[in-house]
Amino acid sequence: MTVQPANAADARAASALPEARRRDATENRERLLDAAQAAIAEQPNASLDSIAQAAGLTRRAVYGHFPDREALVLEVIAVGARRFAEIAASTVSADPRLALVHLATGLWRASVTVRASVNIATNEHYRAAAATAFAPLREKLAEVTRAGIESGALRADMTPEVLASLIEEAAKATLRDERITAGDSELTAIRVVLSIAGLSWVEQGELLAGLGE
Repeated sequence: MTVQPANAADARAASALPEARRRDATENRERLLDAAQAAIAEQPNASLDSIAQAAGLTRRAVYGHFPDREALVLEVIAVGARRFAEIAASTVSADPRLALVHLATGLWRASVTVRASVNIATNEHYRAAAATAFAPLREKLAEVTRAGIESGALRADMTPEVLASLIEEAAKATLRDERITAGDSELTAIRVVLSIAGLSWVEQGELLAGLGE
């Protein structure tokens, strides 16, 4: 026999319980993913126990969301893929130099995501998935360097492919340097990218001054 709530207030309280549990589960999952991303950004082989501790959860609670560490890592990759796709999609400018500024700014603000993705890619098991996550950014960067070389806005002493690769590696190195990310601003990442692209520090200053930097 089904026991009915005694009154309307009890009914509302009863119906609110599943919703509250779902909300708690969602918040725990997001906290776990944030903790995993931050932990892996610092240590590629961060253990499940250390991630759970950073998230303020038990190991058992982690298994309520992910069956094992691999599933958690794959979801961290998926989170990064969505973030990188957003950065690429929001990089819209007819001026290749400004497009690079937008890309560098987006990557700086997603520096933890970048470091986690780069560290994950050091593991051969996840390398292909991590490369797929970076694909939208690489495609956008290739598009920008091609347009910049053709228009004369960027250095033309190398192919667009080589220039795009150099910019990518320089940006990653900058974002992985704790001496920079801990106490500097996004201007550092922007200037590194623009320098590799062929702009002098004077040209960079004029470009950024026009943006009100």
